[in-house]
Amino acid sequence: RTFRSYLPRSHRTYSCVHCRAHLARHEELISKSFQGSHGRAYLFNSVVNVGCGPAEQRLLLTGLHSVADIFCQSCKTTLGWKYEQAFESSQKYKEGKFIIEMLHMVKENGWD
Repeated sequence: RTFRSYLPRSHRTYSCVHCRAHLARHEELISKSFQGSHGRAYLFNSVVNVGCGPAEQRLLLTGLHSVADIFCQSCKTTLGWKYEQAFESSQKYKEGKFIIEMLHMVKENGWD
């Protein structure tokens, strides 16, 4: 398979569990303590090989946010969402960041 972006083999990475497309470098991980729609999720500063759906307002555990679902560009699986806007000042740090649910990710390259 050809992906739009390949992450360096020298970096620990997260990939799509369904098709193995690279999603993010470990260095882009902000937090492991998030909750997705289907369980635990990670917050990333930036991701690759994902597409973005239209933004919509959702009431999440931490308040009202404008979010857009993100999906793997290779296999089209919905992975999580991108925070477009946070309406509470304490949540502004999430804007422009990405949530990927654990059940859609696999760790690759040097995690031992």
